[in-house]
Amino acid sequence: MALRFEVLGRFNRARAAQLTLPHFVCQTPLFMPVGTQGTIKGLTTSQLEEIGCQIILGNTYHLALRPTSELIDELGGLHKFMNWPRAMLTDSGGFQMVSLLHLADITEKGVTFQSPVDGKPMLLTPEESIQIQNRIGADIIMALDDVVRTTITGPRIEEAMYRTLRWIDRCIAAHKRPHEQNLFGIVQGGLDPKLRDICVRGLVDRNLPGYAIGGLAGGEDKDSFWRVVAQCTAALPEDKPRYVMGVGYPLDIVVCSALGADMYDCVYPTRTARFGTALVPEGVLKLKHRAMADDTRPIDPTCACMVCKNYTRAYIHSLVTKDAMGSQLLSYHNLYYMLQLSRNLHSSIVQGRFPQFVCDFLQKMFPKGDVPEWVCNAMEVAGIDISSCCAPVSSAQD
Repeated sequence: MALRFEVLGRFNRARAAQLTLPHFVCQTPLFMPVGTQGTIKGLTTSQLEEIGCQIILGNTYHLALRPTSELIDELGGLHKFMNWPRAMLTDSGGFQMVSLLHLADITEKGVTFQSPVDGKPMLLTPEESIQIQNRIGADIIMALDDVVRTTITGPRIEEAMYRTLRWIDRCIAAHKRPHEQNLFGIVQGGLDPKLRDICVRGLVDRNLPGYAIGGLAGGEDKDSFWRVVAQCTAALPEDKPRYVMGVGYPLDIVVCSALGADMYDCVYPTRTARFGTALVPEGVLKLKHRAMADDTRPIDPTCACMVCKNYTRAYIHSLVTKDAMGSQLLSYHNLYYMLQLSRNLHSSIVQGRFPQFVCDFLQKMFPKGDVPEWVCNAMEVAGIDISSCCAPVSSAQD
């Protein structure tokens, strides 16, 4: 194992911890920006350091196609190749096949897909996924799992869960750098509590350095989403990090952290920036809107980022979708917002004021008190009293 996970503070199920990885000592809860091709779109690595990014995520599938894992290895690993001194996580490549290509035929051997380069069939096995990730050299590497959208039901979900457990053993056996890279297993099982439970138990028996909750953020209803997270976090070991894959909405991160999750990744903050949308405490601000054309305020007056200190909404409005600079500035602000949210979650848990933080967060986002029912239900299970920021149902229309 190449990590240390030390819980520094708790509030019921929520925890703030220090996660020591080979390249960086991280504070959780934490958000990881996604850098598909070894770059976070629109930001330099020094800007990522300056806004407090601790771990970035690289996509194995894209990196293996270009510039290839062999070349990255030859040039000293991805950290050196992209000049990123802090921690890094790579995914297994499985999700891309399912999401990007019409292609994926999943068998016991692995995932067969059409090469986007020359159309030839290619096979990604658990062994090869780990081999590629060993060459790339990230601090955390993910097991190849059998990915199924949560919106699918029936025997396919069960098949994928059991296959994920069989494949984890192949991943463990293929992993050649366990003292430098941490292999995380991924809990699958769709929305079925029985299957999730079998998967959690199987993975915990294998005593891995950390665990991810997979197969969510794919269109399931929010009530099912939080219940799966609550079930998995309750059953996973206290002394290991828990990573909810693909989660990037600020509200979801606050809820999952209250339920005991530690790590998150998503393209949402940078993708939404490219469409002209900024993340703010009230929710979102659409900079393309005509009302922004002569608005001289910063995106968020309470934000300390370089963009909010130096530029007006009017200026960004004039750039958005017309000039690359617009999406760069918004990406910078949105990632700053997410990383600041992570820091605030961490410090509020450590300082024993987490419930107050959650209430303040919800009050800004839902000033009328119309907090969604799924959030209220999740907070009740998390043992956090949010009655002060929830309007009674009858007066929610006022």
